[in-house]
Amino acid sequence: MSKEKQHFETLAVRTQTEKTQFLEHATPMYLTSGFVFEDAEEMRASFAEEKERNLYSRFSNPNTSEFVDKVCKLEGAEAGYAFATGMAAVFSTFAALLDAGDHIVSARSVFGSTHSLFTKYFPKWNIETSYFHVNEIDKVESLIQPNTKIIYAESPTNPGVDILDLELLGEIAKKHNLLLVIDNCFATPYLQNPIQFGADLVIHSATKLIDGQGRVLGGVTVGKKELIREIYLFSRNTGPALSPFNAWVLSKSLETLAVRVEKHCENALKLAQFLEEHPKVNWVKYPFLASHPQYRVAKKQMRLGGNIVAFEVKGGVSGGETFFNSIKMCSLSANLGDTRTIVTHPASTTHSKLNDQDKQAVGITNGMVRCSVGLEHIDDIIADLDQALREL
Repeated sequence: MSKEKQHFETLAVRTQTEKTQFLEHATPMYLTSGFVFEDAEEMRASFAEEKERNLYSRFSNPNTSEFVDKVCKLEGAEAGYAFATGMAAVFSTFAALLDAGDHIVSARSVFGSTHSLFTKYFPKWNIETSYFHVNEIDKVESLIQPNTKIIYAESPTNPGVDILDLELLGEIAKKHNLLLVIDNCFATPYLQNPIQFGADLVIHSATKLIDGQGRVLGGVTVGKKELIREIYLFSRNTGPALSPFNAWVLSKSLETLAVRVEKHCENALKLAQFLEEHPKVNWVKYPFLASHPQYRVAKKQMRLGGNIVAFEVKGGVSGGETFFNSIKMCSLSANLGDTRTIVTHPASTTHSKLNDQDKQAVGITNGMVRCSVGLEHIDDIIADLDQALREL
C-alpha cells in the first residue's frame, strides 16, 4: 500500500528516515551539529545545493527532517521547517514573507505573544495589522488594503476556544490573492487540516499536544513548497532551528497523537458537560458543546472538539483566586496539551500583557479559566474541579 493511501495513524508511526547500516527499528538520535564531506567537490556541490544532503543542523538534520516529513504528511502539506518553539515558528513565518510596508488582517483572538508581535514589534518595520472579531468574518474583506499580504487566524482560539470558518477565510484569501496562515495548535493535525479549506501555511506549537507530555519545546510551519523555501532561507540565516533531540522526541510523540487526542477529547467533552450544569460556573465554552456559538462550524471542520475547555467561575477576581488555591490534583501552569490536566488563569498569566480593553475584546474575564484536560480518569478530574468550585 502506498503511503499516500495509508491512514493517519499509520503515517504517524511508519514515516521514518532511512535506516543506517545497523538496520535499527527505531530512528536513532543524530546529536551532531555538523556533517562531514568526502572531498572538496562534494562540499562545494552540497553548499551550492547541487546535491541534497545534510550540511549543518541549523539547516537540517535527519531527526528534524523526519519530524517535518511526518507533519507534512499528516497535514497534507508540500514542505515544512521545524523551529525551536511555537513562537519562533510564528515570528519566522511572518518575518520571512513580509516586507516593510506590508499589512496583515488577523482575527483579534490570538495568543498574547502573537498580539505583541503585531502591535509592538512589527510596527517597527512599518508592518501594520488590522483585527476582526471571531464573530465578524463578514468584515474581513472591508479590512483588506492594497498592501495586505496575509490573513491570519487561530482556530480554535487561545484561550477562548472560538472557532473560525476556515473554508470562508480560504475563499476570501483566494479571491484577493492573499496568503492564509492558520495556527492549528489547539486542533493538531489529527482533528483538523486547514490546508483542505484553503490555507497556504499551517503553524503548530509542537510544545503542546504534539509532544503531549510537557517535555520539550518545538514549533513547525508546513504548507506550499515555494513559501516554505522563503521561510527556510530566512531561518537558515537567523537560527531558530529545532534541536535534533527535541525533534526526535516530537517525532516519537506523533506516533501516539491519535490515540492520545481521542482520549483528551473524550475527557474534555465530559468535563464541559459537567461544568455546564454546575451552579458555581457562569458559562462554559467547548467546540463540541451544542451551546458553543460556532458549534456547527466546529462540527464541519473538526473531527472532535479538542482538549481545551474555557469557563468562568462565579465571584470574579476573588472567586478565581479561591478556585485556583483550592485545586488539589490538577496542575497550575501556563502550559497546555499535557497528559496532566492543567488549569490556567489567562488574565494573570498567558494574556497578562493585554490591557483591560484588549482582554475584554477577546472575552478574557477575571474569572475565566482555561482548562487543558489531560489523560487522568475523568472522574478524578471532575472531582478535583468540583471540590475547588464548591469552595466559592
